[in-house]
Amino acid sequence: PEELFGPMSLAALDEGRYERDIAGYLPDATVAFLDEVFRANSAILNALLTLLNERVFDQGPTRIATPLIALVGASNEIPADETLLAFSDRFLLRCFVEPVSDEGFRRLLKADTPATSHDQLFDGRLDEAELQAARRAGLAIDLPADVLAELARLRRTLPDMGMTVSDRRWVRCVALLKVSAAASGRDCLGLEDLLMLVFVLPCTAAQARSLEQWTLARLGADAPVDPQRALRIVEAFEKQSELEQAGTELAFDDSGKLALMRGLGGADDEAVSGAAPRMSAFSRRRLYSPTHIRARLAQIDEAIMQFDAFAGEADRYRLRMSGRLQANPWLAPALVVRALGVLELTTGRIDVLAGRLRNARQVFANLPLAQGDDGQVPTPIVPDD
Repeated sequence: PEELFGPMSLAALDEGRYERDIAGYLPDATVAFLDEVFRANSAILNALLTLLNERVFDQGPTRIATPLIALVGASNEIPADETLLAFSDRFLLRCFVEPVSDEGFRRLLKADTPATSHDQLFDGRLDEAELQAARRAGLAIDLPADVLAELARLRRTLPDMGMTVSDRRWVRCVALLKVSAAASGRDCLGLEDLLMLVFVLPCTAAQARSLEQWTLARLGADAPVDPQRALRIVEAFEKQSELEQAGTELAFDDSGKLALMRGLGGADDEAVSGAAPRMSAFSRRRLYSPTHIRARLAQIDEAIMQFDAFAGEADRYRLRMSGRLQANPWLAPALVVRALGVLELTTGRIDVLAGRLRNARQVFANLPLAQGDDGQVPTPIVPDD
């Protein structure tokens, strides 16, 4: 405890008070770093709980306010002991650091001063007034219904990912998301802010990867078209085009027997006359009326027009979301790159589906045409929901 909170004050002991000299120690710090934080003994943990949660420190019989803004902890072990879970829950942001890559390993060994390169990333500091202004700006951020619905959906999904999140953490989490939105110059939360949850809710690296996949998938939740719905539309038209292309029907000719024999063996009339059993009907490729083909083309043309509109809207949505992601100073650049990749993939997927629709249209256009026209319009193609 003396290393963190300061030594006992001898002057105070002479006067019968049990106090510490806190100047220059954790109770006097604005920013602090604790290494191997979960290996602290119970006396330290109890004091840290109060300091982290209420930002106060018990100095003898007096509880004093501390100027602590942020405390960063590091650990090589994730706590499994239930007695440490409450302490671990006090750390709002969590970052899981993987070993350096092969390329990073080469740079690490070649670097003369590897510990100083990060200083170039920072060109200023926030003063107390700016911090208070950021907090006030966060309080004014609106929580729209669609984002609230996704948070509720995530809360129900987290147990499947092996995560349990306290109510206290949810409240602090939303407060953090609001500050993130305010720092991006917006007046309400958006789905892109959910990406911040990757650094807030998981307790392990594996959980972080699962949650990242979930948040990236939800990033397009308010996009102009649902890719899964679009896929079902395309599959419905493709299935119907295959059925109609392979369709057969019972057909009659003048003699029946001769037509059947020609179809089977290519024999001439004299060779088979009187030798083969007489047949009254046989199967042939189905023929479709002009009305049927026009109706199918009209149906798929309407779907193609919708997909072309979807593609334009999806591209505009991607550009709009890309700008918002890149304007958020809280998001890690690597995470932004992965999110932009998902948006690109969604846009490209719509283009691919539109191409598949055009291929199906060609199948309908090439259906064998009947001589007559019964005027019957086929039932519209409806995708399965």
